[in-house]
Amino acid sequence: MSLSLSAEQPDEPADADDGVWLECIECGETFAPFDDVRYTCDECDGLLEVRYAELPTFDDFEGHGVWRYADALPFAEGVSIQEGATPLYEVPRLEESIGVETLRIKHEGMNPTGSFKDRGMTVGVRVAKELGVGRLACASTGNTSAALAAYGSRGGMETLVLLPAGKVAAGKIAQASLHGARILEVDGNFDACLDIVQELAAKGEAYLLNSLNPFRLEGQKTIGLEILEGFLADYDAVPDRIVLPVGNAGNTSALYKAFRELVQAGELDEDDVPKLTGVQAEGAAPMVEAIENGADEVRRWDDVETRATAIRIGNPVNAPKALPGIRETGGTAVAVSDEEITEAQRDIAGEGIGVEPASAASIAGLRKLRAEGVVDDDERVACLTTGHLLKDPDAAAAAGSEPEPVPADTAGVLASIASERSSE
Repeated sequence: MSLSLSAEQPDEPADADDGVWLECIECGETFAPFDDVRYTCDECDGLLEVRYAELPTFDDFEGHGVWRYADALPFAEGVSIQEGATPLYEVPRLEESIGVETLRIKHEGMNPTGSFKDRGMTVGVRVAKELGVGRLACASTGNTSAALAAYGSRGGMETLVLLPAGKVAAGKIAQASLHGARILEVDGNFDACLDIVQELAAKGEAYLLNSLNPFRLEGQKTIGLEILEGFLADYDAVPDRIVLPVGNAGNTSALYKAFRELVQAGELDEDDVPKLTGVQAEGAAPMVEAIENGADEVRRWDDVETRATAIRIGNPVNAPKALPGIRETGGTAVAVSDEEITEAQRDIAGEGIGVEPASAASIAGLRKLRAEGVVDDDERVACLTTGHLLKDPDAAAAAGSEPEPVPADTAGVLASIASERSSE
């Protein structure tokens, strides 16, 4: 199959544009990349991937951020706000308490709008300009809308975002609003929003920049390239496992594509590809269900609920790309409770790193898999945290400590401090 780690580099078809083309992962049909607006295959409606006639090596990369990896992307530059180059934090106390040889946190909340979505938008909005479209649109649990609004504004383009009413954290709505997006609150969940925005895109009303768009995932695959380069620089080895939250499964798909291309380029041995390990909230876990049941496709969950709003998704559109990514790399998927997510969020904060609830799912999942013996104590692990603490300030406040009222004098403050000490 085309998504196998052992798949060979494809031959360049006649409809390629400067060595770039689109290819269906189901039937193999190929398409010119920028002649028409296209999200899925014309022949079978399968998902598309971007293909390249020439694949780069690590030596070809230069510069900083996402566009350091221009040789692995469709263009030399995009609509950019200096995205990428996010920290790969050491977390020694978490590393010891979980019990793995090495644990690093790749904090995508340090991107310009506070989430990994910026990586996809710098490429996707650039493609929109190439196609000459006038309006950008997305369905969102929040982070996509913030990134689309910022990058659309940067590119001087109109943006439209559809959000599930009452289900999006305030910090994310504020971003989309301030960056000038038109915000429509839909009486339904995220999957209903995505259904609508896909229909709008099919009618030519807007250019879709959800992760169904294959160019979005090209930017997101740079997360994997940065993780590998970071581990190679610090340990002279790639991580054994990458653990990441799963909503629409775009990052799982994107990282797997990055690793397949490195294998095809001769830069990474198949046996060294990190195990892709997905984590979902128990109330929104269709990918976990598919992995546990050995299913070839996910069953749509119509009713989903979790405080980890960024992954409150019941129909991950990238599952056909992500399921092979997990299985081919020897990874797995696990569901965690909201309580386990909040505990992990507090523990990450204890290392001085602030993440939104969905981000903490990766640490919660790693802890659970380590306790079950699925993850070994000698593994080198990278956990992906996808969004910043201030994306969901209400959740942060609920997980943190309560403010204490004190009198407006030093004696009152000292009394409060003494009271706390005496209760310890």
